[in-house]
Parts: sequence; C-alpha cells; structure tokens
Amino acid sequence: MAESIPAAPAAPATDTRLAELTAWAAAMLRARDLLVAPASADASFRRYFRLTAGAGGALAPGQRTLIAMDAPPAKEDSRPFVHVAGLLRAAGVHAPEVLAADLSRGFLLLTDLGERTYLAELDAASAPALYSDAIDALILWQLASRDGELAPYDESLLRRELDLFPDWYIAKQLGITLAPAEKQVLAKAFRLVLDNNLAQPRVFVHRDYHSRNLMVSQPNPGVLDFQDAVQGPITYDLVSLLRDAYIAWDEERQVDWAARYWERARRAGLPVAPDFGDFWRDFEWMGAQRQLKVLGIFARLAHRDGKTGYVADMPRVMAYLHGACARYSAFAPLVLLLDDLEGRRADR
Repeated sequence: MAESIPAAPAAPATDTRLAELTAWAAAMLRARDLLVAPASADASFRRYFRLTAGAGGALAPGQRTLIAMDAPPAKEDSRPFVHVAGLLRAAGVHAPEVLAADLSRGFLLLTDLGERTYLAELDAASAPALYSDAIDALILWQLASRDGELAPYDESLLRRELDLFPDWYIAKQLGITLAPAEKQVLAKAFRLVLDNNLAQPRVFVHRDYHSRNLMVSQPNPGVLDFQDAVQGPITYDLVSLLRDAYIAWDEERQVDWAARYWERARRAGLPVAPDFGDFWRDFEWMGAQRQLKVLGIFARLAHRDGKTGYVADMPRVMAYLHGACARYSAFAPLVLLLDDLEGRRADR
C-alpha cells in the first residue's frame, strides 16, 4: 500500500536528485525556462513535482503543466508504474500518460491530472456523482482483466499483509505481546478471511483505490498511485473506495453505493456473486483483510518511518473492522480479542 499525501514539503536546497530530474525534464521538453514546484509525495520513496513553462513557453500540446516523478532506483522500481499506467489507459481509465522515462535513473515525465483530490472535494452533495464516476471507472478497469499481466494477489501476499497487524499494530502501536491463546484466535480469523478472499473471482486490482488517489478531472476520475496493482479478489477495490481510511460514510450509503456497483457490474458481465447478500458478505470479509493490513501499515509508517500522521486515521479503520466482524458469528472470538487489545493499549 502506498498511501498518497496531498502536499509535499519543499525540497532541500542541496537536493541533487531534484536538480538532475529538472535538467532531464528540461532536455526532454526542450524547455529553457522550467518552473518546478512540489506536487505530492507518498508513503514510498517516490516524489512528484509539477512543471510549468516560463513566460511564453509550452510544455506539450494541450498541457500547461506536467508532472515529473522521482523514484530512486535503489529503492523503487518504476517499471510497474509504466506498465500499469498503460493497462489503465488501454482500459479507458483516466491515468497519467507516460511521456518520457529514464528507468535507469528513476525519472518519469507524466501528464498532470490536476490538484483536486476526491478527498478535498467530497461532501454530502458531491459524493453521489463522484462515487458514481469512480464506480464506472472501476468497472472499466476490471473488465480489462486478463491473465499474465499482473502478479497474483495470492495467499502468500494476502497473508504477508495480514501479518502486519500483529507485527506492527499490536506489538508496536499497542505495545502488547500476544499470549498463545490470543495468537490462536488471530490465526483462525486469518484463515477464515483468506479462504473467503481466495474463493472470490479474480480481476485487476488497483489496491489503493480511494479518495487520496482519485482526482476530480475530465474525464473523471483521474487515477493515481497504481504501481502496486495485482490480479485478485473482485471486491477489493470497492472496499478501498467505500471503506476509505481517510473519509467515512454511514453504512446506509455504503450499502447503496455497493449495490449500484453490483448492479452495473452484473450488467457488464463481471463475475460478481449473483445474490447481493453474498456479494456484501464477500465485500465485508475482504474489508477485514484490508483493514487489518492498513492498521499494520499505518503503525509501520509511524514507528519505522516516522510518518505519524497516519495514526489519526487508525480509529476509523478499526471501526470498519470491528463493525464488520461483529456482524458474523464466525468472527466473535476476533471481536472479543480486538476489544481486549484496545482496552489494554500501552498508551492508556
């Protein structure tokens, strides 16, 4: 998961990579006067800068601004970004076009999808139209699915993500060491989640399809931060969208939007469960996997990387997890464990 942050701090005065990126972009664009400003950063080592031509200059036909991406090759592989960008655009989804790339140095030049994130624009009035557009784009992406293009979201990867919860959220964020019986409860819950996830139909999965990675644009939405895409459970991206770590909606709206997706997906021929009740169960159980993972990732970002801003979003994610699990008797032991863990937080 590479959760994007809307604003990035200014680059330091001795930022040699930025100087190299700027010189490379200027050469690619044949631009003498190039204005460079931070555009965004994310939870990885990638950085993005907005390029504007100086007085009288032009960057490309129809483009007043472009984005330059800096992804240090020792820490980031830009090839998946380029590949998935092509898949999205071929599917009819509004993703950045890669105009130039120097993969050996980790430099990319991209079209600019703007500065208006879904998160900044969403409110009660705008949400229906914005989510409708996001659902339509998601269906286009899923319809483009074909084997051999993306790595499988298999049991090994799903389990590695689940393990982030005990390793980082419980051990580091809560400061708790699990007893053997508690480890057993968690192991049984993980098995239930994995069995459901792996039984779901498989499609292309963006993996972070949420309000910080969707831009209000024409056509809408613009889609970012897709380099970790895989082929996996059909409900995953809808969970990312409707049970967003950064903004919450009441359950009635979640169900309504999920039903609208399900109806459109069925009409489009996607392999969703024929009964909405079964689809909603799959949605919630997939959500449990994602929420356990996200809690672990947010804790890791805070404790390993010093990015403590995500801690404020943890209660929202835990509320999703607790609420979903409480509706299914199979997860009753996990709910009791969650309650006990939250009551034993080391910081209380």
